[in-house]
Order: sequence, then structure tokens, then C-alpha cells
Amino acid sequence: YQKCFFLKPPPLSLYIHIPWCVSKCPYCDFNSHSIKNINSIPEEEYINALKIEIEQSLPLVWGRKIISVYIGGGTPSLLKASSINKIMELLRTFFNLSSQIEITIEMNPGTVDSSKIKEFVTSGINRISIGVQSFNNSKLKILGRIHNKSDAIKTIQTAQSLIDNINIDIMFALPGQNIEDCLMDLKEPILSEVNHVSMYNLTIEKNTLFAKNTPENLPDEDNSAIMQDIIEKKLFDKNIIRYEISAYSKDGFQSVHNKNYWTFGDYLGIGPGAHSKLSFQDHIIRIKRIYNPNLWIKTTMQNEKKSSNKKILQINEIPFEFMLNALRLKNGVKRSLFQERTGLFINIIDKQLKIAYEKKLLEENCTNIKATDLGWRFLNNLQEIFL
Repeated sequence: YQKCFFLKPPPLSLYIHIPWCVSKCPYCDFNSHSIKNINSIPEEEYINALKIEIEQSLPLVWGRKIISVYIGGGTPSLLKASSINKIMELLRTFFNLSSQIEITIEMNPGTVDSSKIKEFVTSGINRISIGVQSFNNSKLKILGRIHNKSDAIKTIQTAQSLIDNINIDIMFALPGQNIEDCLMDLKEPILSEVNHVSMYNLTIEKNTLFAKNTPENLPDEDNSAIMQDIIEKKLFDKNIIRYEISAYSKDGFQSVHNKNYWTFGDYLGIGPGAHSKLSFQDHIIRIKRIYNPNLWIKTTMQNEKKSSNKKILQINEIPFEFMLNALRLKNGVKRSLFQERTGLFINIIDKQLKIAYEKKLLEENCTNIKATDLGWRFLNNLQEIFL
């Protein structure tokens, strides 16, 4: 029986959740809440609650350096620029931020103008992730998006005039989408020469509007796989290289924040519904915050510890969680990282590794734990071996 033991903690990231949206998209299963009037977002109460939760969380990460911050949602760009600035000031006050830190904010076309983006950048944001999803107006309607193609192009151009490090999110395998449509959606990111693209295969998640009312003409698995291959090749030709299941980037622009998740780093999540994973000398904990934004604000403001629940990971859960993330990376991870990030000797998964090698899902005789092409295509099957 093994216990986990850490010589040093993994790198630490910070996630800030801003839960409000103009309208809830039918495919979305994130903790996002539509708000009729964006002026009714309780920004001041939210920031006060954020400050209290940060203060309560400090003992968990005392003295540790933060390598990345991700402000996600919802639609963080709905907040006033002054509110984002206040959040940035809180982070600088309470945390030890690395001098090389990556700080990302998510934004949606149609929710920002040039002066707002400029203020975000002035406040310290150095990476922007734009939720485009498609450049096809009829597909945008099906996806419930509030913007159109020209809004998306304008937002990308405005962001590019102010900042280098930009990601755009695009979805594929959309209702009624064919190969030609998919290629058209790649045209804009290639033309605009963005440095990072995230390509998400539309999946119907439970508890979404699409789950209750599934759209017709969804591409089958074979067509989705063909689209995936074409996307990878087209972007590769433009030096936008796939490095993770959904992520493609030019050299030097891989996402520091997401790579920390995938290499089983630590992260502190602040805000309604945010998750944390934190390593201590002999155990790993997970924390989940209260989901409902108004209840989260109320509970946090009353300074109650009930605003989150904490769970210590069982030893037998840790290897699966590590592999679930690491196998998403195209080049996998060094074998030595397993012990560094789990606090366990790698022989604890010898049996599972052997099965994966026999099934030709993992590269044998490799210094990395890395999926074969077959393993990557059937990633769920590979990950399940480590359950």
C-alpha cells in the first residue's frame, strides 16, 4: 500500500469564475447564468465576495507562486473594465504572481469594444480568448450565439491591434455541417494569423437545451473524425500545431494555464462553482464552490465556510486523474512527471501500462507516457484502462 509524498508542490494556477451571460447557449453545461439586463449584474457584491473567498483561501497556497490566471465564465467581458481592474488589483495584493505570468480573460464578440479591450490590457491582462464558435451566420443561430460573422472578425482585429497572445474557440461537427463548411470556418483564423486556436467537437452534454431538444443532422462519428483530420492538417500547414486534443498553437503560444491542468498541476478556483485541486506534503485535495451565484455571494459575504466543500483524493483515484489529463497531450508527459505530480511511484500502474502497450494504445520503449495515434483516436478507451 502506497501513500503519496511530495518533495515539492506542483506549479500553481488561479481560476476566477464570472458566471453571467447575455443568454445561455443550448450546448453549454458550464456554470453560466443568463441575465436580462447586464447593468443588473451585482458587480460590487461579486468583487467583495471574491475578496473574502481569496482571503479564506490564502492559507491553502501560502507563499506559493502563481504561474497563470484564467478569468473564465460565463462571459467575463460583460463586466465593466473597472471591475476587471479591481479583480486584478486583488490578485496583485494577495498573491505572489510570477514575473512571467500568463493572464487570460475570455470574451465574446459583441460584448466588447476597442476601449474596453484596451482597459483590460492596461489592467494586466496579457492573453485573450475569444468565443467565436463559428464564422457561419446560420450555424451561429443554431448555437444560440448573439454575434454574427462580422462581429467576430471585428473583435479579433481589435484584439490583435492591442495584444499578441490571442486564442479563438471554434466548434465543429455542428448540425448540418459538411467538410466544406468546416474548412470555411478555418479560413478566418488562418487569414487573421491568430497564434492559438481551440477546436471543440460539439458534444451533447446532459442538462443542456440540446440534450432535451437534440438538433437534427448532426455529423456521425466518421465524418467528425474526417473533419478533425482535415483541421489538423490545414492548421499544421500554417504552423499552427496540434499539441492537445482540442488545442493548436504557433511556436511559443501554447496555453500555460491549460498545460498546467493537463500536466496535473495545482489550481485554486475562486468564484461560484469553481473547482480547485491542491497538493500538500502527503495528500491532494479537491474543493468545489457553491454553484448558484447569488447563494455563493450571500454565503461568502456571511463569511461562512459553507461556501465550498472539500474532499481528499483517495490514493486509488490519483493515477486515473493524472492519466485522464496527461494523455490529452500530443507528446504526452515524461515518465518522471508521474511521481512528481502524484507523489506515487509509477509501479502502481504497471499492470495498466502493460494492458495499454498490448493494445497498442500507448507508445512502448518511450521516455514519455504518450498515446499512439490509435490511442489518441480512442482516447476514452485508453483513459478507462487506468480507472
